[in-house]
Amino acid sequence: MSTPAPTDPSPSSQTLAAWGTVALVVATVLIGALAPARHAAPARSAAEDAACLEWSDGCTVCQRRAEGPACSLPGIACQPGAPRCLHRAGG
Repeated sequence: MSTPAPTDPSPSSQTLAAWGTVALVVATVLIGALAPARHAAPARSAAEDAACLEWSDGCTVCQRRAEGPACSLPGIACQPGAPRCLHRAGG
């Protein structure tokens, strides 16, 4: 029993497939560029927050002074974490 030889797709179907791929890529890029982004406002660091008078990352403790921030030295094997405010102005 012989099997029929595979037929090559016609040039018009190859062109149609190529243009379909191009259209899909262009549509995807346009959607990505034009869709509104939903970015949350960046969180302010404790060091950037003027109301925070003292903050720490678990390794160093910093205080806001008139001359500028003053920080302690970290321990030799300390792994810093996220900075958090320890003391706020007025409270």
